[in-house]
Amino acid sequence: MTQDTVMTLAAQAMWVTILLSAPLLLSALAVGLLVGMFQAATQINEMTLSFIPKLGILVIALLIFGPWMLGTLVEFTRELFTSIPEMIG
Repeated sequence: MTQDTVMTLAAQAMWVTILLSAPLLLSALAVGLLVGMFQAATQINEMTLSFIPKLGILVIALLIFGPWMLGTLVEFTRELFTSIPEMIG
């Protein structure tokens, strides 16, 4: 296994990590921004007001994007396992 192979594998793993985390992080960011604007407009500074909507949207986003995320992870793992003989030899 060469250094190029290791770097390519690490880059692919980081790209898959970004792809898998993006839907959840972006949805939580959008809801957090909306709740923050609502809190600033109404001057309500309740911590649970920002936590509960984020938790709810994360559950919804996981239900929507979960199958795609699982498929992406399974595909990456399959490719990784099938390329093991090429990496060793």
